[in-house]
Amino acid sequence: MRTIALVLILSVLPLYTAPPAGPYRVTRTFTLGGNGGWDYVVPDPPSHRLFIGRSDRVMVVDENSGKLLGEVTGIKGAHGVAVVASEGRGFATAGQGKEIVMFDLTTYKTLGTIPAADDADAIIYDDASHRVLSFNGDANNTTIVDPKAGRQITNLALGGKPEYGAAAGDGKVYINLTDKAEIVEVDATAATVLRRWPTTGCKSPVAMAIDTKNHRLFSGCRSGVMAVSDYQAGTVVATVPIGTGVDGAGYDPATGNAFASNGEGTLTVIHQDTPDKYSVLQTLQTQAGSRNMGLDPTTHKIYLPAAKFGPAPAGGRGRGPMEAGSFGLLVVEK
Repeated sequence: MRTIALVLILSVLPLYTAPPAGPYRVTRTFTLGGNGGWDYVVPDPPSHRLFIGRSDRVMVVDENSGKLLGEVTGIKGAHGVAVVASEGRGFATAGQGKEIVMFDLTTYKTLGTIPAADDADAIIYDDASHRVLSFNGDANNTTIVDPKAGRQITNLALGGKPEYGAAAGDGKVYINLTDKAEIVEVDATAATVLRRWPTTGCKSPVAMAIDTKNHRLFSGCRSGVMAVSDYQAGTVVATVPIGTGVDGAGYDPATGNAFASNGEGTLTVIHQDTPDKYSVLQTLQTQAGSRNMGLDPTTHKIYLPAAKFGPAPAGGRGRGPMEAGSFGLLVVEK
């Protein structure tokens, strides 16, 4: 009878199952070391390189081995990099220098500087217009550059503080205005602002990624959401919760997954169920401070800068100093 009773009890008790592991995980860690903070991580898929802004220089890293290939030095406040392979040139923003540093993609030697404006921060290349655009936060404008001539075309006023942007492949560039909670559309060839719309449901949009097939923009917002815009209609179609302290975003068209890298130490993975419907697929634990990311769409790997930090200063406000030699990259993949 006891055997039968035990069987009956077990048959009505729910079986415990561990929560399913998400598809993404940290597979490798590259230790790079070096002093200084960091900002954008820019993959160059054809050459399997990563360009990482590191305060006074840009580190160039082999994305497969984590080997340091070289550095672009002498940059006053390094932030982002735009790669123009057809010209054999890279363009790095120098926020403190209010300029763009042009360098050789093979030797990493500086070729010259181009005037930009206050707080030159993110920078992208638009292949359709053959223009490089830096986003100058405190100046509320974008510097548009002819990469072949290596000269500034103009500083275009945007009507707000730009943070990051994306090229749509047709000569139009979309830029987050973080202080206005807006997206502005720019014609890169004509150097004109075409239109703008609010990031409804999102405050402080910073990071941006793009899905050109479905005409969607993904704005990572410091208010804890990702806002998805239909950039043809000029309207937000969805918002999805993400972690706090976002500073990087990506979209992988092969998987239909969008990503937000968050300073709290998480990577939010969001699946595109339909162009107007999205769901959180996974919240991956990364490392506190890993709020930037670079996605290589050919390998589907994500690279997150990371470092270890000492105790917080007295009073518990802010972050402690970075431990010497601890800077590196987390490699995330399925």
